[in-house]
Amino acid sequence: MRHDITFPFYVEVDRIYNLACPASPIHYQFDPVQTTKTSVHGAINMLGLAKRVKAKILQASTSEVYGDPEIHPQPESYWGKVNPIGIRSCYDEGKRCAETLFFDYWRQHDVQIKVVRIFNTYGPRMHPNDGRVVSNFIVQALKGDPITIYGDGQQTRSFCYVDDLIDAMISMMDTGSDFTGPVNIGNPGEFTMQELAETVLRLTGSRSELIYLPLPSDDPRQRKPEIELAKEKLSWEPGIGLEDGLKETIRYFKNLFFNC
Repeated sequence: MRHDITFPFYVEVDRIYNLACPASPIHYQFDPVQTTKTSVHGAINMLGLAKRVKAKILQASTSEVYGDPEIHPQPESYWGKVNPIGIRSCYDEGKRCAETLFFDYWRQHDVQIKVVRIFNTYGPRMHPNDGRVVSNFIVQALKGDPITIYGDGQQTRSFCYVDDLIDAMISMMDTGSDFTGPVNIGNPGEFTMQELAETVLRLTGSRSELIYLPLPSDDPRQRKPEIELAKEKLSWEPGIGLEDGLKETIRYFKNLFFNC
């Protein structure tokens, strides 16, 4: 079924995974008002559905709720440092507001909620023009285009392979009603953008040059999840390292572009 969740949705279900929202800066900044509506109105409509049919509902929140963090790595107890009026705010604050709504529906209406905070995720089936760093670097490397690094390349991210993410989300949904989260889902391996670019070049065999562009506004300097809560409550930790995950993702894009 295709439906815009900014409008009410009527269906009989037992479980709801709310992943609706563009997650790439290029996409969520294209129509920031709609991005906020998707996070806020969408959460209200999905929570209303969960309340009506008594379904368990999981919110795919984001590490962006931590903003440009002052604590490293980021634990779930950290409230974040977020610019409420910047170009990324439609996504950051929209997701923060969605978390607020989830917990208020839990407290006020006893809705069974689950909240996960997803850190950078990648893998096969990403859109070539997704705009996120892993797909950008791979596509540029395979095409022989310059690899665009923003800033000096020393800002860090932690990359979780999609299979690990899905395992964690299902495990979270399977937990009892006494555990709501939020819980960080991500790979605590931390890499600079420079290291990621060099790894992609090595794995693809590309001769693309690295070029450096100005850092976008409010771009976080560091990002790394504290995952002790996921280990304790979900018996989960990521099992696929960056290099293995990149190989699978590169294989997908090679097949997409070159049929090989």
